[in-house]
Amino acid sequence: MQRSAIAVGAVVAVAGAAAVAFTLPSLAGTEDTGASKAKSSTPGGLSPDLLAAMKRDLGLDGEQAATRLARSEWAGGVSATLAAQTGEDFGGAWLASDGTTLKVAVTDSAAASAVKAAGAVPVLVKRSEAELDAAKTKLDAAAAKASGLTGWYVDVATNKVVVVARPGEKPEALALAKRAGLSSDAVTVKISDARPKPLFDVRGADPYFINVGGGQARCSIGFSVTTGFVTAGHCGAEGAATTGFNNQAQGTVEFSVFPGEADMGFVAVNGDWTPRPVVNDFKGNELPVAGNTEAPVGAAICRSGSTTGTFCGTILAKNQTVRYPEGAVTGLTRTDVCAEGGDSGGPWLSGDQAQGVTSGGSGDCTVGGETFFQPLNEILAAQNLTLVTTEGAGGEAPPATTPPAEEGEEASACDALPVQRTGTINRTGQAQAQPNGGAYRARAGTHTACLDAPEGADFDLVLQRANNRGQFRTVAQSAGNGDKTLSFTGNSGTYRYVVVASSGTGAYSLGFNVQ
Repeated sequence: MQRSAIAVGAVVAVAGAAAVAFTLPSLAGTEDTGASKAKSSTPGGLSPDLLAAMKRDLGLDGEQAATRLARSEWAGGVSATLAAQTGEDFGGAWLASDGTTLKVAVTDSAAASAVKAAGAVPVLVKRSEAELDAAKTKLDAAAAKASGLTGWYVDVATNKVVVVARPGEKPEALALAKRAGLSSDAVTVKISDARPKPLFDVRGADPYFINVGGGQARCSIGFSVTTGFVTAGHCGAEGAATTGFNNQAQGTVEFSVFPGEADMGFVAVNGDWTPRPVVNDFKGNELPVAGNTEAPVGAAICRSGSTTGTFCGTILAKNQTVRYPEGAVTGLTRTDVCAEGGDSGGPWLSGDQAQGVTSGGSGDCTVGGETFFQPLNEILAAQNLTLVTTEGAGGEAPPATTPPAEEGEEASACDALPVQRTGTINRTGQAQAQPNGGAYRARAGTHTACLDAPEGADFDLVLQRANNRGQFRTVAQSAGNGDKTLSFTGNSGTYRYVVVASSGTGAYSLGFNVQ
């Protein structure tokens, strides 16, 4: 599950304007000065400015902040593995209010042992995450006339879908749920007078400008990828030319989605610009970007914005649909971090792990607010982009490592993958779905699988993803003689593997994972 956005204060319309007057700050990192200024002596090697923001907003000292961020990164990997391991029984995962206890919902008590073995706390629930997402999709389809509502999302902690309504509009929320065919016990109505809107004409980590007619709009760079940078989709239509903070030609908007399924954009830069794995905090520091492990609900998160600086908070929900004046956007991540006009498109970090780009929201940093961001991994998957990190190009699944074989036993690369399933096919042409005849929920990322087929048999490996109607479509496959390996980078959704006996019969083993 994923996605996100924010907006606060007035939106400054710039389409058709001649220019936007502002004073350029001294931008750290506009020249290649080498290593990040973050002090390695801080707990966990984290930026001292990021730690200071977490202390101010979350009440954490240095050691507590480092511990919580390390736990968030661990929880993100464990959650993805358990989602695949428990398949259709998976009900979602979140960090408790202490920021360190990982809770994993399952619909079958038999799956609880796998959750406990992974170091998490099992919670038995009525509805799987796939069922909750399907309920939210029904709300998306039924919401054409939901004028009094500002959004809806899956709340895995309560195992319900939450509909956000303006004051006095609870009947409209209940009517929407009824039109969508949802049972009353599956829906909670939340009343909020917040009015989310996109942040146009703003800058986040570093500003850039989009040519719009005879004028310019201003937005913010999110994260560097090997050929440019990602940002919010509402920050420019495909084909629009961009210029940088120095008014020099920068690149072209190659990809933009807004509103609808996402608020994601990608700008390809020219040879005069060098993407770097840092975030400008506008205090003379560069926050390092080391990877893109997705943090779970309940994790601490921080964003950088040129209007308000660096602020931190907590991830509250994922896969929220937000109704902007321009139209609804689905798949955003909700947070309690404040922001103001001037932060749109900017980067979100959990420690040194990239999370997403600012989309829209409400409130401000005086009274507080609610902020949404578009998950980064979905942008990377949509355009096959590679995140630039401090360790080199990132955003891809690491190669599987093979454990040493026991004496007299041949090592198998399949054994190195964390989710293991076995089966037996007794007839040529027969097929079996895994895990356990069902499917599993996966976040955006790279699926890696390995199939050990019986000697002398030809078994094919197929990866399928469910569409909005619940029908499975093949997205990747590996055929031919011998054992099979498969790698596929895709959006979040419901997936399954299918093992097909093209010739021969016998027992097989399948290992897989999602990064």
